[in-house]
Amino acid sequence: MTIARVLGAGVAGLCVASELAGRGCDVTVFDPAPRPGPHGCSWWAGGMLAPFCEGETAEEPVVRLGQDAAGWWERQGVAVTRQGTLVLTLGRDRHELDRFGRRVAGHQLLDDETLAALEPDLDGRFDRALHIPGEAHLDPRAALVHLRSRLESAGVAFVAEKGRPEGLTFDCRGLAARDRLPDLRGVKGEMAVLRSSDLRLTHTIRLLRPRYPLYVVPRADGLFMLGATQIESCDRKRSVRSVLELLSAAYALHPAFGEAELVEIGADARPAFPDNLPRLSRQGDTIHVNGLFRHGFLLAPALARMAVEAGLDRTRPEFWHED
Repeated sequence: MTIARVLGAGVAGLCVASELAGRGCDVTVFDPAPRPGPHGCSWWAGGMLAPFCEGETAEEPVVRLGQDAAGWWERQGVAVTRQGTLVLTLGRDRHELDRFGRRVAGHQLLDDETLAALEPDLDGRFDRALHIPGEAHLDPRAALVHLRSRLESAGVAFVAEKGRPEGLTFDCRGLAARDRLPDLRGVKGEMAVLRSSDLRLTHTIRLLRPRYPLYVVPRADGLFMLGATQIESCDRKRSVRSVLELLSAAYALHPAFGEAELVEIGADARPAFPDNLPRLSRQGDTIHVNGLFRHGFLLAPALARMAVEAGLDRTRPEFWHED
C-alpha cells in the first residue's frame, strides 16, 4: 500500500486526499487547524460551479475541466444545486450583456416573461437575461465539512500540525507554500452574507457591472452569499468601499436586499500564479498543487486527479510546470 502525506486541508488538500484514498493509499492529512473554518480561504468561497461564465476571462482549460466539477462533488455525497446561472445587467450597462454573450458558450437569451417564470421575484425588474443551464452551485462550508467527515470515515488520518514533506507528499498549503513557490501571490476577495425572508432566488445570479460583477449565490435558510472583489493583495482586511459596492449592487438587483440582515462580512487571499492558472510541480518526492485562484471548488477535483496520477503513475499532466 502506498503511503502518502497531504499538507493542507483546504479544498485542494481534501480533494487530493479523496483521490488518494480512492486509489487505496494510506493517507495522512496535516493542517494546523483541527477543523474547516475561517482560517482558510476555502471557507470564504462562493461555491459557484460556473465553468462557462468563467470563460469570459479564463483560459480554455478552466472551462473544459470545470464542467466535470458538479458531478465529482455529487459523487462525494455533497449537495449540488443544478439550477444554472442567470446573467443580468442594469439598464445603463445593457451593452455588457451583449459583450458577455459573445465571449461565453452554453447560454440561452431570455426575455422578461421567461426570466420571470424561472425567478418570479425578479418579475418586472429586467427585460432580458442570459441563462446558462449547465452550471451549478454548492455550499462550500458544508462541502468542506462533509468531505473531511467522509475521509475520516474512510480511514484517512488528520493531524493538527503543519507537517513536513516525508516520502510521497502533496503540498496543498495555498499561500503558505510561498516558501517553496516564490512566484505565488495573493488575490484578495471580499464577500458578505445576507439573510432575507422577503426574497427567494434559486439560481446563481451574476450581475454584470463595469468594475467587477456581483455574484449572488443562494444558500439554505434564506441566506445569500454576495461576492466577490478581486484585489491584488495578501491582506484579509475588509474595506468599507468594497462592502458598500457589494451591498449597493445587491440593492440594485432587488430592493428587498435593503431590508436584509447583514449576517457576515469576510475576506481572504486566494493563491494565484502570474498567469492565474493552477500549477502542478515536483520537488523531490513532493508534488505541489497550488494556484487555484478563484476556481477552487471548480478546478480542485480535476487538479487533484492529475496530481495523484503524477505522484502514483509518474505522468506529466496538464498544468505541469517545470522549474
